[in-house]
Amino acid sequence: RIDSARRAERAARSLDPRITNSEGSEAGSSFRRVAYGSSAGFRGEYESAMHQLVCQPIASDGHSMQVESWWTIARRLAALESPEAVGREAARRALRKLGARRIPTCEVPVVFDPVTAASLVMQIASSVNGGVVYREASFLASKLGERIASPLVAVIDDGRLPGGLASRPFDGEGIATRRTVLVEKGRLTSWLLDSYSARKLGLESTGNASRSAASAPGVSSTNLWLEPGTTPPEEITGSLERGLVVTSLFGQGFNPVTGDYSRGAAGLWIEGGKIVHAVEEVTIAGHLGAMLEAIDAVGNDLLWLGPVAAPTLRIARMTVAGS
Repeated sequence: RIDSARRAERAARSLDPRITNSEGSEAGSSFRRVAYGSSAGFRGEYESAMHQLVCQPIASDGHSMQVESWWTIARRLAALESPEAVGREAARRALRKLGARRIPTCEVPVVFDPVTAASLVMQIASSVNGGVVYREASFLASKLGERIASPLVAVIDDGRLPGGLASRPFDGEGIATRRTVLVEKGRLTSWLLDSYSARKLGLESTGNASRSAASAPGVSSTNLWLEPGTTPPEEITGSLERGLVVTSLFGQGFNPVTGDYSRGAAGLWIEGGKIVHAVEEVTIAGHLGAMLEAIDAVGNDLLWLGPVAAPTLRIARMTVAGS
């Protein structure tokens, strides 16, 4: 593990002389066994493992410093990216942030890279969580069966995905996990449910109960992703005459009750399909429902960096608040 961290660090530092320092690299593994029994007569257990490697280089051009991280995570050690690949990607992402500046407030197309697009998928999941739906505390509570997003959008939760970081044979109530299509061609087709929320809604559990040894069950996603399209991400970005590629998001500015969305962001300013400069200290804002409807491109670059994944997405127009 120590050798992997050192190799990632060396790869990052050797990529460019502007990589001047590091906040460190880390490698680790964890193993666990889960056993569950219930008064209903269920008995079951399973084992799982997780391995990860993180690199956090610092780039400097004499005027500013930028830190960025990149990581790889998998259930099998052999499935991790090489330390050299992790280090180089971390360095590349730090370097492209140099010279970042604010931009004037505007309404432009906004591209979310796979890392930031995954956060949108998490916000969809929080809005279709049966625990908030039965209390009518979600802006989607009355939308089952209706179109809520672009026809390009499909969202799936699968607790049995081979190699998935959240795969498990049964949930926190002993119910078998399964594949649940939440959104299909833009139409909301299911909620995420445990037994309690399912009863409240007159439905069956989807096997999404989650609990610790000291807590009652709640609802959570397992392996959750937005299905990739067929368009290369370079084509999505290259088609922008003027727009923003979001590579980092800050804060928790999403209200699942109303659907209002507002988050701090950083990324890359695009003109004529080319990167002009890095962007920092802006806020992107809209309504999640309108944002999902306005998705007009979905990349073919689905990327798993955790239990939630997405490809590159483009939203036709959003408000970007800057200087």
